[in-house]
Amino acid sequence: MSKLSEIFANQKAFIGFVVAGDPSIEATVDNILALAAGGTDLIEIGIPFSDPVADGPVIAAADKRALDRHVNTDDVFEIVKRVREKSDVPMVFLTYANLVFKTGYDEFCRRCAELNVSGMIIPAMPFEEQTELLPSIEKYDLDLIQLVTPTSRERIEKIAKRATGFIYVVSSMGITGTRDEFKTNLQSLTDKIRSYTKTPIAIGFGIHTPEQAKAMSELADGVIVGSQIVDLIDKNGEEAPAKLTEYAQVMKKAIE
Repeated sequence: MSKLSEIFANQKAFIGFVVAGDPSIEATVDNILALAAGGTDLIEIGIPFSDPVADGPVIAAADKRALDRHVNTDDVFEIVKRVREKSDVPMVFLTYANLVFKTGYDEFCRRCAELNVSGMIIPAMPFEEQTELLPSIEKYDLDLIQLVTPTSRERIEKIAKRATGFIYVVSSMGITGTRDEFKTNLQSLTDKIRSYTKTPIAIGFGIHTPEQAKAMSELADGVIVGSQIVDLIDKNGEEAPAKLTEYAQVMKKAIE
């Protein structure tokens, strides 16, 4: 069992997402610590990218704000280093393939392991193109989180059998952003995944209310919230840490 899988062993996991460097490096550290204080079990750190094709307007705007401040990959590792001075909360990166490639697959994975970042999610890296990265992932005992979408269909078996850590189930087609309803037959999708693997499943894309989180937790082992957290950070400024701790507590309680 990987380190990430252990998070799901005896509980439903609440997973939160932040964009590194939005609104600043210092604030990102404080916001991650605030989410951890509220009971967030795993934190995804988005590395700012100029063309985040999987992200909706809220996260794309946060990426732009961070990039306008010239936040780069080295700064993101510095954020993790500062968090690690105060917390051992599990973390993974959400990033795009060319950012990892630019650093170097082996070097990027080495730095992750050095700071106890458990793995990464790379939305725009197709299953078939992961082979060059996997040796470094395995060398440093990391997890490359696999994504399953409503259109994965015949590829689900291959994806599920490669998966470690957890499987990120995309609740709806399209880009990230809060949703009031989910039209995908998630029960059927999660049942199919479970027929191929025991790797935990977490559902993301659109979840933002306690009621939604509770419903999704009945289908999966974890619930992922991104846009709502990024929006809370944007709207609350210096008050964001207190709001994030409160929000995490409410969402964690809902899925328990």
